[in-house]
Amino acid sequence: MINIDKFLNDEQDVKAVEKVISKLADLLTSGEELVYLAVQKKPAVNLLPDSIAVSNKRIFYCEPANLGLTMNFKDISWKNIKEVSFKEEFFGSKFICVPQHGENIVTEFIPKTQARKLYQAANEQLAQFTANMQSSQKNIELEIEDAQIIEQSFIEETEDETTLKLRKLKTLYDKQLITLEEYENKKAAILASF
Repeated sequence: MINIDKFLNDEQDVKAVEKVISKLADLLTSGEELVYLAVQKKPAVNLLPDSIAVSNKRIFYCEPANLGLTMNFKDISWKNIKEVSFKEEFFGSKFICVPQHGENIVTEFIPKTQARKLYQAANEQLAQFTANMQSSQKNIELEIEDAQIIEQSFIEETEDETTLKLRKLKTLYDKQLITLEEYENKKAAILASF
């Protein structure tokens, strides 16, 4: 069970947080944890506020439905997010998520303090994901370069250098050390040099 106290520091609606957290607990994958949760506060009636939760793996958009009896969730993993931003307005702030593909996702009436912390948490997670991907990419490039250092006599006896590079690349993909997109790009580059 997730402790909700850490999500009530910035005047979030307690009932909304309890409802969202209880539902999100079932959606989290292994090793995934919630970092921050912001709750919409509309200026007039705030009976069914939307919420945005940031985890170390993705952003969740939580929208109450059927008069609050059910909850609709939409999640976007960090690899599919280009950037996040927020804009302060008179009645709260707009939180904007810019996906790699498709339209921006905008949530209005997020209290200013929550919007700042939501932006900070989301930006930190996005930066961390990007750094991990760049580090992973460097490791892949090093492993591919290492694959080229094979004694010439062995290459002549078994397979040519291009085939060995392609096998090594396929092994990296099969072990899920690189994405399909990285695999296809490197494969194309190897074949282009052939």
